[in-house]
Amino acid sequence: MAGAHEHEHVHAPAPAAPWPVEIRLKRSARVLEVTFDDGNHVRLGAEYLRVESPSAEVQGHGPGQKKVPAGKRNVAIVDVQPVGNYAVRLVFDDGHSTGIYGWGYLAELAREHDRRWESYLDALAAAGQTRD
Repeated sequence: MAGAHEHEHVHAPAPAAPWPVEIRLKRSARVLEVTFDDGNHVRLGAEYLRVESPSAEVQGHGPGQKKVPAGKRNVAIVDVQPVGNYAVRLVFDDGHSTGIYGWGYLAELAREHDRRWESYLDALAAAGQTRD
């Protein structure tokens, strides 16, 4: 039976999403600064975070139901609340506070910023809406 183990496959666990080691709200700049454990440091604007909120209010309740909040150019984050050790709840000055941003979602928002921002601008234009 020599070599019987040659064909066994060992599946390594999927790499974990980068984990935030520091989250800092820059109120005057309307920016959330996030430093991940992989060394990546990003600045995520309040408007971007607001329009990409993981809440049902923005994402809808199923595929293709995402809403595009308009007029959010000047929205600000007024509070960052920890949710366990896996997420933060962001409270915005327009009253929106139901979005819970998990670490994986924050990493995704950082990684996909340019594509998502373009999609947001395109969706606003298609709906005849503006950021103001």
